[in-house]
Amino acid sequence: QVQLVESGGGLVQPGGSLRLSCAASGLTLEYNAIGWFRQAPGKKREGVSCISSGDGSTYYADSMEGRFTISRDNAKNTVYLQMNSLKPEDTAVYYCAAEILCMPYGLGYGEFVYWGQGTQVTVSS
Repeated sequence: QVQLVESGGGLVQPGGSLRLSCAASGLTLEYNAIGWFRQAPGKKREGVSCISSGDGSTYYADSMEGRFTISRDNAKNTVYLQMNSLKPEDTAVYYCAAEILCMPYGLGYGEFVYWGQGTQVTVSS
């Protein structure tokens, strides 16, 4: 059974940093494309970043480019999202997902996607 568990969310002031973790069981993250999505109240879920299987190529949505960094620790079977220079508009529930499509120009998912339970990120003074 595949399980993804996110952690690391919380309340941070604008300009601050957080590191989200996505730990997996029942799935080897190294062999799967993994993505981070987020959903703010009243808005659609949007793709944030992804890391491909194998060579670990990465993608970032335009508004996250230069502020967020996705990485993978194969030994811990965990994917991280380092978020710096956070803005109030980054406030959302962040979800990691496996079995996604991670491409140089974007990320997406189909019917076989696995989701974590989500972790709340709130950026506020």
